Amino acid sequence: MADPLNRPANFHETVPEGDERERLVCKDCGFIAYENPRIITGSVVEHDGKIMLCRRAINPQHGKWTIPAGFLELGEAPAEGAVREAYEEATARIEIRDLLAVYSVRRISQVQMMYRARLASPEFAPGYESLEVGLFAWEDIPWDELAFPSVHWVLNHYRAVMDQDSIVPFTNPEGWEQA
Repeated sequence: MADPLNRPANFHETVPEGDERERLVCKDCGFIAYENPRIITGSVVEHDGKIMLCRRAINPQHGKWTIPAGFLELGEAPAEGAVREAYEEATARIEIRDLLAVYSVRRISQVQMMYRARLASPEFAPGYESLEVGLFAWEDIPWDELAFPSVHWVLNHYRAVMDQDSIVPFTNPEGWEQA
């Protein structure tokens, strides 16, 4: 019978010696396949007082709006990943200003690192992961069409400090510690 989790046949879940949690361990050599949280990196990109949003061309949340963000790649610093994601999703060249927030989304094992950024040049267009890209005045943001709760969080956190030169990064909003 095939493993529904697609684990290699020679791996099983067990608590390795000196550990406290079940891990996938190779029955043959004892190799421990640690599973760690995934890091998401992205940015609230501002230009002329407007915020860049991308309408997703991929799942999850196809057709919904988000900030440019995605998974950090191996060997990449979080700020570098945010720059790359802005280019992939909006062909936008951005300049990172500072770290805006670090969110923990436990139910899907993500750590999200979000930055404040600005467009380095006014040219942008949908990348392969976006249906469209636009700059939105605060009152025009499609709040009911945002893809994820953390997009709401980061936009509101951005709004709270957008004119400040120096900030302390935000964390999960109250009541979302178990998100």
